[in-house]
Amino acid sequence: MGRLFGTDGVRGVANADLTAELALGLSVAAAHVLAEAGTFEGHRPVAVVGRDPRASGEFLEAAVVAGLASAGVDVLRVGVLPTPAVAYLTGSLGADLGVMLSASHNPMPDNGIKFFARGGHKLADDLEDRIEQTYRAHSSGEPWERPTGAGVGRVTDYDEGFDKYVAHLVGVLPNRLDGLTIVIDGAHGAAARVSPEAFARAGAEVVTIGTEPDGLNINAACGSTHLDKLRAAVVEHGADLGVAHDGDADRCLAVDRDGNEVDGDQILAVLSLGMREAGTLRKNTVVATVMSNLGFKLAMEREGIDFVQTAVGDRYVLEEMKAHGYALGGEQSGHVIVLDHATTGDGTLTGLMLAARVAATGRSLAELAGVMERLPQILINVPDVDKSRVATSPELSAAVAEAERELGATGRVLLRPSGTEPLVRVMVEAADIEQARAVAGRLADVVKSALG
Repeated sequence: MGRLFGTDGVRGVANADLTAELALGLSVAAAHVLAEAGTFEGHRPVAVVGRDPRASGEFLEAAVVAGLASAGVDVLRVGVLPTPAVAYLTGSLGADLGVMLSASHNPMPDNGIKFFARGGHKLADDLEDRIEQTYRAHSSGEPWERPTGAGVGRVTDYDEGFDKYVAHLVGVLPNRLDGLTIVIDGAHGAAARVSPEAFARAGAEVVTIGTEPDGLNINAACGSTHLDKLRAAVVEHGADLGVAHDGDADRCLAVDRDGNEVDGDQILAVLSLGMREAGTLRKNTVVATVMSNLGFKLAMEREGIDFVQTAVGDRYVLEEMKAHGYALGGEQSGHVIVLDHATTGDGTLTGLMLAARVAATGRSLAELAGVMERLPQILINVPDVDKSRVATSPELSAAVAEAERELGATGRVLLRPSGTEPLVRVMVEAADIEQARAVAGRLADVVKSALG
């Protein structure tokens, strides 16, 4: 059996891979492991639990809450809120544990469980391993130690979480957004209420799409993975810009007033210059991943900003930032971490800060994003292959070496197994788009034949 925890918690098809029994068992295991690690320090532990609007989140939330309470943990149930809101509330309320139920940008049938430690930070790999080991041991028959009577956890609905989080977002902005018209695509997800409210309180005139979740329509042809509706709405309303979130709103992508995409690399470039100007870009450094466009690296070099690369995954970006005291990092996909104000990627905060930069400078988003030129980049997802053999296949290694020789210094190749889905990602950059497309297509074919 493979590892339950991926790069972003435990994720799978709800009620098939991710069952109520699994959710309950992992929650009990998390409570026991954190207690053994000394996290609770002898006091009665408290957990914050939130979810996105997926229909399956309703029964999974009930299972998680039941598991935690049965282990003696008091639960503050915050309802439908973004992942970064659960992280923020875990920290600001002094809770010992946070749990978010979401599969982020994945389609509606999927769901996931993500744990946060005290302070709102993602759990370290070793703690996730211990939770999984504890869960497996007890699911095979080892009995749990269970509190009784007054020792069981109590469950409370914490309705103040929405206003507390929105006030935090607006309160950290460097300037207001008065005079801007902004279209928000909430992906029918966890930010459907939060993001429009935050932008409106900050002074923007807000137009909304994708803000009517019904439990079944999350990420359906909308949000950060489907920008066409946002492009059209921005142009139709003559808006200054548009922002798009994913299902749990830890991502933000944008479009300029002409409907052109502004991706996570470009957002990082805009924010890095603004933060340097404000004196908040600590150590004059921005952190990104190996998936970042080569154009981003070249832009940072030209602007005199240091650039540090990590493995793909916002957890690795965050680890690098915390280890070295950096203030800004993120991914091309729109996970952007502003560590002074958030402990994880926060799509609403990212959108607000991007809009604040537009308002402060009086320059269009297109002009600001023009600080970097995106080199042609082709990404092909190859499903239904054995992603565990990416690094060990001789046939694949030979094909990658040949591609790198062909591209030379003007391009690069990256193959990586997805951390959240059963597929391999093939990424090729080149100065010429047709060359990048041809090389990526050949490599994708080799991945299918070698790993299929």
